[in-house]
Amino acid sequence: MAPRSPAFLFAVLAATLGSTAVLAADDASMVRDLKATIALQGLPCDEVIDAKRNADSDYLATCKDGHHYHVFVNAQGRVVVEKQ
Repeated sequence: MAPRSPAFLFAVLAATLGSTAVLAADDASMVRDLKATIALQGLPCDEVIDAKRNADSDYLATCKDGHHYHVFVNAQGRVVVEKQ
């Protein structure tokens, strides 16, 4: 097997880091959206520190103050926030 060229390895590394940066930006946007959604429902959440995506439009959010919320879109198309 021939050794891989440094340019090829650099291209693979750049592609990997680039996709990670995009994912991180999407995650930050998702966290902001979850925090805003929870606040619009009148529920306390000072900062979302963890968010887990269960399915499309279905998340579990953990706030810095210890609150846990299930945020999802119901069958009628409405956003629902349930305290866990």
